[in-house]
Amino acid sequence: MIKRYKNKEPNLDNNLYISETSVVIGDVTIKKNASIWFGAVLRGDEAPIVVGENTNIQDNCVIHADEGNNVIIGDGCTIGHGAIIHGCNIKNNVLVGMGAIILNGAKIGNNTIIGAGSLVTQNKEFEDGVLIFGNPAKVVRKLTEEEIEENKKACLIYLKASKEYK
Repeated sequence: MIKRYKNKEPNLDNNLYISETSVVIGDVTIKKNASIWFGAVLRGDEAPIVVGENTNIQDNCVIHADEGNNVIIGDGCTIGHGAIIHGCNIKNNVLVGMGAIILNGAKIGNNTIIGAGSLVTQNKEFEDGVLIFGNPAKVVRKLTEEEIEENKKACLIYLKASKEYK
């Protein structure tokens, strides 16, 4: 469902996939080749949400922005099943594992992996190219170039699938 809220209507690229059971409300921008999967909710009623090119928001994710805490998700990101993204900034080529939670004011660097079930607390900032895991989330180690490339390839699987679902 695509829904206007007050005077704000989603701004959607012509070349993307939004499943019929997802909900996109209000001030939400979704860029080229992005995909929004079953049961995902993107609620831009209080502040803007931006989803970058080639990014996939998987099943049952919740993305919400508070006033003063916009959500910006960069290009080539994978937001895993059931993740909660709230008022934070995620750079390019980031994998957010299933069930992870990222809270207001957090900043996630490029080419980063957040492990499944991790909790990134408010205003926490992480550098580029690291593996983050835990509750609260902490840097475990730097990612290898091979891991960064595998992460980029995994994102392309959802890009291909989104074309088949259209």
